[in-house]
This record gives sequence, C-alpha cells and structure tokens, in this order.
Amino acid sequence: MDTRKNSILKEVTALKKDLVGLADEIHRNPETGHKELKAVELLTGELAKHGFELEKGICGLPTAFKAVYRGKGEGPSVAFLAEYDALPGIGHACGHNLIGTMSIGAAIALSKVMDEIPGRIVVFGTPAEETDGAKVTMAAKGVFDEVDVAMMVHPADRNYVKSSSLAMDAIEFTYTGKAAHAAASPHEGINALDAVILLFNGINALRQQLKDDVRIHGIITEGGVAPNIIPERAAARFYVRAAERNYLDRVVEKVMACAQGAALATGAKLSTRNFELSFDNMITNVKLADTFEKNLRELGVDDIKPSKEGMGSTDMGNVSHRVPAIHPYIAIAPEGTAGHSQLFLEAAASPAAHDALELGAMALALTGYDILTDTELLKEIKREFKERVKKE
Repeated sequence: MDTRKNSILKEVTALKKDLVGLADEIHRNPETGHKELKAVELLTGELAKHGFELEKGICGLPTAFKAVYRGKGEGPSVAFLAEYDALPGIGHACGHNLIGTMSIGAAIALSKVMDEIPGRIVVFGTPAEETDGAKVTMAAKGVFDEVDVAMMVHPADRNYVKSSSLAMDAIEFTYTGKAAHAAASPHEGINALDAVILLFNGINALRQQLKDDVRIHGIITEGGVAPNIIPERAAARFYVRAAERNYLDRVVEKVMACAQGAALATGAKLSTRNFELSFDNMITNVKLADTFEKNLRELGVDDIKPSKEGMGSTDMGNVSHRVPAIHPYIAIAPEGTAGHSQLFLEAAASPAAHDALELGAMALALTGYDILTDTELLKEIKREFKERVKKE
C-alpha cells in the first residue's frame, strides 16, 4: 500500500478515541432535523481543531455547514457528507451519529497528507435527512456543483457498496365542498370526503397500469367533523415513489388526473401542494463505488452483499443527480436488525459501531485519496456520471 495511504490509516486509528467520543455524545443528545445545534458544534469544533475553514448556516439552514481544507495547489475537490439528525421519539435509531463522525474522521485523516497533494477536501454538514432533507435545498442552490465527487457511509445490518433509492414526491390533496345536514338536506351539500374516497379508489385502479417499482401510499388527514354533517373539507397526503425521476413525473401526472376526476365527480374544489421536498432517485456512480469497495476489501472486509435495491427514499439522491456520488452501507448490527428500531438504537453506540466508524472513515479517506491522486480514475468517474445522468 502507498506510504501516504498507510499514514492516512494511522491517522484514523489515532483519531478513533475522539471520534467515538463525539459519536456517543451525539447519540446521548439526539436532536431532530434543523435543531442539531449540539451535533454541529461538536463536529465543526473538531474540524476547526485540525485547521479546516468553517462556514456555518449555509443555504439559510441554521444547522448546515461547510468545512474546507486546501492542499498544496489547485486540483480536484472531494466532498464528505455528514448527517447528524435523530428520529423523533426514538433518537439515533438510524445511526446518523456515526455518519457525521465517519465523514469528519475521513476528512481530518486525509488532510494530514494534503501538503503533498493538490486539491481540496470539503465536508458538508447536511441536516434533517429524516424529515425534509436539507440536501434537496443544498443541491438546488448549487452547493455540490463545486466538488468533483460526494461520498458518505450509512450504518446498516450488513455491508453494501452499491445502493439505489426511489424518487419521491409528497403531495397533499385538499377538497372543499359544502356543508349540509346529512339526513335532512344532503342534496344541498357537496361532500369533500367523497372526493377523497374517490381519489383513493382512482389511485387503486391506476396501480394496475404502473411499473412494479412504483409505490403510492396515503392517509386521510381530514375527513369531516360529525356523521350528520356533509364534510365541507377533506384532505389526504400521499407519498408517490418510483425508481427513476422521469418516470415518477409521469406517474404524478396520472395521480393528479385521478384527483381532478374526483373533484369533477363530486363538485368539490381541489387544491394541491407538496408538503415535503421532493427526493430524486439515487444514482450510484459504479466506478466510484468500485473504488470504495476495493479499499474496503483491502481493509479486510470480505462480506460485502450485492447491490442494495432500496425501496425508500433519501435526499442523497438529489446530490447524485448533480455530482458523482456513492451512499454505501456498513454493518454495525447482526443481519436482520431493523433500522429505526430500539435494537438499532442500541447498536449505534455499541463496540461494533465504534469499529465500523473507524472502518468507514478509513475507506472514505482512502477513496478520497484515490480521487485526488489518480487523474484517469476521476475522468472515468465523470464520464460515467455524464452518461448516466443523460440517460436519466
């Protein structure tokens, strides 16, 4: 192995105690999306100690940040993405306390050889992945356009290098009708709840004509106030997902047609809005993922599962449409341990998680080093990205 790579690995090992302390402190003090003040203070404080230039509150997001370390001259820019938000109620049962610390550990270790290498290391603090996905806003504002690759590692119950996720739109449908006495004068009313029920029925009929990767699931959030009053207002919220953004857009058009048909059939007025930001599907850059896998295997990890076909959605998908990106997973718990569970919460502060933190930081840092020092590798990564995005 390259002597500088050996130096990077030694740096991660030397940092492990501090990184574990940060991860466990964030775990003990869970903060939900856009409220991660303590986590940001801990992560940026460590980066500042190691000479990173800091900018907090980027993109108008109070708990987003950017940290930069410059090499000996102009060169590629490698970004490590940090997440640190907790789930409401259960805390760090998705292991985001580890994601942020893995990314800063990789960045700090890699920075120790940057006096010999042209280029930049950038750490982006990306809040609220579990809620409205700050990466969506950050990607739309062009934050990631200034880097050559973007990487992060997510805890899981097994090791995956290549992963996918569904594009998703979150749509609220609100119908306004006319109240009337349901027994004495129903003919004078316009039933908004009937419109919502017809919307559900229309979508259920639509499913037969959609690709297998499509997922549509909804709830009624308003349905009237009393059985003897024709509901004047009713509302439903849906997540609409598909494997690719361009097909999802077509599906959403069909769902909107169902909604308009329900309004037409009942006479109710329809209004719609996106109640959460829209996520794009994850485009894993295969060449970049292969490079990460090579480094992971050199670190002694052989149990790497085939690509993870995710049926959920993540804001990392939006990043992957702007810049070559990977979102691999590293095991911190026995296979079959469900994410967002009490068992996973406990695993996120376990000795196995601490070892995975070190391993993930090492693999990220080594991959970052490869990008900064191998011109041909970066060209291949960018060539694949252009072809894939064009196809998308």
